[in-house]
Amino acid sequence: MKKIWTFIMSAGLLSLLFLTGCSQTGQPDPEQDSIPLQQETDTPVTEADTEEAMVVTETETKDELSEPGPAALLYLGQASLRIVTDGGKVIYIDPYAGDAYDLPADLILVTHSHFDHSQTDKVEYRNEGCQIITQKEAVLNGEHQIFDLGYVMVEAVEAGYNPLHDVNECVGYVLTFSNGKSVYVTGDTSATEQMPLLAEKEIDYAFFCCDGVYNMGLEEAAEFAEMVGAKHNIPYHMTTTTAGRLFDRELAEQFDVENRLIIEDGEEIMVE
Repeated sequence: MKKIWTFIMSAGLLSLLFLTGCSQTGQPDPEQDSIPLQQETDTPVTEADTEEAMVVTETETKDELSEPGPAALLYLGQASLRIVTDGGKVIYIDPYAGDAYDLPADLILVTHSHFDHSQTDKVEYRNEGCQIITQKEAVLNGEHQIFDLGYVMVEAVEAGYNPLHDVNECVGYVLTFSNGKSVYVTGDTSATEQMPLLAEKEIDYAFFCCDGVYNMGLEEAAEFAEMVGAKHNIPYHMTTTTAGRLFDRELAEQFDVENRLIIEDGEEIMVE
């Protein structure tokens, strides 16, 4: 009887100890909670790794937030321009004057077929896929076309309206770049019906032909520059000579208009 009682007491004590241990297992250990858990990895994370990750994150953030930069515009004389976009795309407009045709072209724009606007052979170097847009592609069935090339939007606009420049065979161009800035070139033209409507485009840089020989003269160009309302009004195509310097500073200074900007041949500006 005594042995049975001893056995019962021992069993009860063991049960009590078991229940007490289970209740303690469910309680949080304050000291254990104060130690942050770390996942085991094959390679320990160092301070240098953390700093590098922060630099990458900051760089990605800056790239996401950065705005496209300005294009670089080089005036070559007469009606010839070279533009290099922020992304490195090279555009030539009315190749003829100057000799800075060494950069391989991605786009060549021609306003009309006259020799002082259409010397595309001067652009010897061309990148694969280089596009040439002339008045033939720019005006189809009397409709002026728009070309979205990704790095630039090119919109053909009216030009001509005189005996040597037919409106169906001549165009001007409005180029809008990735940073939202725009450049308008009139090409050879008298005043057009569309010019007053161009004010809606809020053009940044506008080039107006000024030679006055089957083109707008200084007064007419200034009048329509006021209508277009560009932030910068630039006189170009100021001479009909085929030799010597294809820029006339004296004539450019007679272009009497607000926001006048004189760019000499060989001078480069940023389209910003």
